Amino acid sequence: TFMWTNRAGEPVGVIMNYVVRNGSFWLTATRRRARIAAIERDPRVAIAISSRGTDIGVSQSVTHKGIAVVHEDQATKDWFYPAMGAIISPYPAPTLEAAIKHLDTPLRVVLELVPEKAIKFDGDRISKASYDGKVPGHEA
Repeated sequence: TFMWTNRAGEPVGVIMNYVVRNGSFWLTATRRRARIAAIERDPRVAIAISSRGTDIGVSQSVTHKGIAVVHEDQATKDWFYPAMGAIISPYPAPTLEAAIKHLDTPLRVVLELVPEKAIKFDGDRISKASYDGKVPGHEA
């Protein structure tokens, strides 16, 4: 879930696909999305990643807070589109080539979230500690 704040300072989030490269999270949207103007106004953003659907279980997550940078240059798009295309294919496009074509649209921008802080959540650990009568972080 990618999160930002709107003009009124209210938190907003949306589920998005992302690519990890060089320590940053990379996402995409068209310039017409309200989140792009919001990010340009206030680049403080966050991404929350759940373990659901992975082999490590359903009770893990990590949130990365950081600064978003909006990229419009062709060099970024040239490496990003194939990387994202590999993630989104076969939906909404049946092949990598079709996915790249799907992404390569006018007004598309690439967002880089440069993480500054990670906040981890381990629901399994909390559940076990609760069952054992202990509160994580408050051991006597």
